[in-house]
Amino acid sequence: MTEPSPTIPPEEIAQLQKKFSEIKHSINNALAVMMALSEMSQRRPDYAEKLASTVLAKAPQIVTSLQEFTQALNEKAGAK
Repeated sequence: MTEPSPTIPPEEIAQLQKKFSEIKHSINNALAVMMALSEMSQRRPDYAEKLASTVLAKAPQIVTSLQEFTQALNEKAGAK
């Protein structure tokens, strides 16, 4: 026996798409900052500390956002 596929209303799909877009934007922004700081730290070693603190601050935020999105997507899709 197969379970019926869950139907996700268009409004909820739109919300998920918006959240996904926000996460992509946040990741792109964080990576751009990290890349810039990486390049700068090659020329000026004092930027290495700022790079490290940025990575340590941004990475957990990105992971949390991805986990929240995955949880919301699984709930909407009826995943167990």
